[in-house]
Amino acid sequence: MELHITGDPAADTLLSNDAFALLTGMLLDQQVTMESAFAGPEKIRARLGSIEPSAVAAHDPQAFVEVFKERPAVHRFPGSMAGRVQALAETVQRDWEGDATLIWTKGEPDGKEVLRRLQALPGFGEQKAKIFLALLGKQCGLQAPGWREAAGHYGEADAYLSVADIVDPESLVKVRASKQAAKAAAKAAKG
Repeated sequence: MELHITGDPAADTLLSNDAFALLTGMLLDQQVTMESAFAGPEKIRARLGSIEPSAVAAHDPQAFVEVFKERPAVHRFPGSMAGRVQALAETVQRDWEGDATLIWTKGEPDGKEVLRRLQALPGFGEQKAKIFLALLGKQCGLQAPGWREAAGHYGEADAYLSVADIVDPESLVKVRASKQAAKAAAKAAKG
């Protein structure tokens, strides 16, 4: 798998080769651009020397906030997001033997079970879990039966709704357009 999400070759290579980095990028994907969120794990790795769940979980929490604040910042909300990333790392380390891929591979789970496991992670609500499930299925080779159904409309082919659909600059433009249309529709519905 070779992901093209951030526009930064080093960040995209890390996301392509490290499941915890990819999971962390998804966690960071809120209230910042997708590119910025998914570039975050590479910033963390460069500053800590590792993005391994054990290293992230063991890092002093206040020092980890400082890692997030260093410019360019990992996220616009360094305190809360640093805490969420450490909570995610602790969960992956404790519950999944420090191997994020076990979340979607251990025991050969079906799509519903992978979705349930993702939703059990700190910072992963239903929508974020469905988007990540779609990303796993569309770009990372996940073969879990029923993953498309479990991912809902994010699992549809040629949907262009989320990071799961970004494979090149053209698809990024399509995803941005669909997100803007969804925001406009939500705003219009509020009156």
